[in-house]
Amino acid sequence: MARLLGVDLPRNKKMSIAIRAIYGVGPKVAAEVLTAVGIDGNRSSNEITEEEVQQIRTALENYTVEGDLRREVALNIKRLKDLGCYRGIRHRRGLPVRGQRTHTNARTRKGPAVAIAGKKSIKAMK
Repeated sequence: MARLLGVDLPRNKKMSIAIRAIYGVGPKVAAEVLTAVGIDGNRSSNEITEEEVQQIRTALENYTVEGDLRREVALNIKRLKDLGCYRGIRHRRGLPVRGQRTHTNARTRKGPAVAIAGKKSIKAMK
């Protein structure tokens, strides 16, 4: 099993898909790295040699990935929170940041629904 930047690449997958397990590597970066190294994207991740893994590792040094990218994103969010801007407040409260509706939906950001004690249903009021 190949290990790149502290991430185990999934077995029995095409290299163009397996390399995307690294945070910050999407379809475009994966294709660029594999063509730069000269590895076919359709090869299985099981067939990769240690030498090719080392070549991929050196090619990925040109990109901000994994730990550095996570740190950069966390610092950007912290900066917004410290500024107290609208987006920072939304991050602080755990609400959607990019203008999505919250009256309905938004359960992913808000967490599971919490029942309000003493709230009566509309039928019970009639």
